[in-house]
Amino acid sequence: MYARCGKRIADVVGAALLLAALAPVMAVVAVVVRIALGAPVLFRQDRAGLGGAPFTLLKFRTMRDGPGEDAARLTPMGRVLRRFAVDELPQLVNVLRGEMSLVGPRPLPIAYLDRYTPRQALRLVVRPGLAGLAQAAGRNAVGWAERLEIDARYATAPPRLIRDAAILLRCAMLALAGRGAAAPGHATMPELTTDRI
Repeated sequence: MYARCGKRIADVVGAALLLAALAPVMAVVAVVVRIALGAPVLFRQDRAGLGGAPFTLLKFRTMRDGPGEDAARLTPMGRVLRRFAVDELPQLVNVLRGEMSLVGPRPLPIAYLDRYTPRQALRLVVRPGLAGLAQAAGRNAVGWAERLEIDARYATAPPRLIRDAAILLRCAMLALAGRGAAAPGHATMPELTTDRI
């Protein structure tokens, strides 16, 4: 039942409730981003969704525009938003649209599609999520090889409400504690290359 329609119902109800509860926080963040970085407030990027189909991911902007490494473009305000995962909150809209789920492998750039092994590509058989099993294991502190293997395990296991609830709770706890927002030695997460998997 959960696999057939319960997960989607939980996504819609959960995302709607979270948006309603967090709307004041998101409004304040939008104003802060607008003052610090100007318009637009949201960062949009094509990511791979269910089956590898592209969709437009939404995030609050945390970096200045222009060339350069992420570390140089990431603002102090953006670092705080990323640390506590506040920059990801607009993805609740992606969940309502049906492009994402509350729980699933994190959506990655389209360019990564041809870098997956067949095993790693199994992550694409489910909707990407706002929170994922790999993120529950340590967010961006988890290296690529381990992260993609965890994603494959999640995607090929039968969907279970209790497991998804536990993943959401664990990810929320890590975000509130500000842990794992960046990979060791990086401002965010290093690019996925074949030598990292």
